[in-house]
Amino acid sequence: MTKEEIKAIIPHREPFLLLDEITTLRPLDFGVGKRYVDPDDEIFKGHFPEAPVLPGVLIIEALAQVGAVVLLSHPDYHGKIAYFTGIKNAKFRKSVFPGDEMRLECTLSKMRMGFGIGQAKAFVGDQLVCEADISFVAA
Repeated sequence: MTKEEIKAIIPHREPFLLLDEITTLRPLDFGVGKRYVDPDDEIFKGHFPEAPVLPGVLIIEALAQVGAVVLLSHPDYHGKIAYFTGIKNAKFRKSVFPGDEMRLECTLSKMRMGFGIGQAKAFVGDQLVCEADISFVAA
């Protein structure tokens, strides 16, 4: 799925659309996305100029966007917005640097009346860089 196809599902737009593609999608179950960390991204001018690293909060947001695609690609949720309701057990295991390619995975484990929980993991190569449990509501 291309960036334009992602935009047809979730409402995020540049500069806050943090996905470049979706490579695997099973609506209401599982998805895999990719983010190519652009060395020219404005964020690196301030985080940190002498030792640039992608902020962890942006990794979590990219993971949540994969989860939103998994949810909102299903016809029952098409046209809705997925809002964060919580983040638990977030762990940052390795830094993500300009030029890295992140693989972002999200599995939805519970869905009930528009409220859901997902397990999300981010990788650079085979290295786990971040994991978190995320919760959301579709409205």
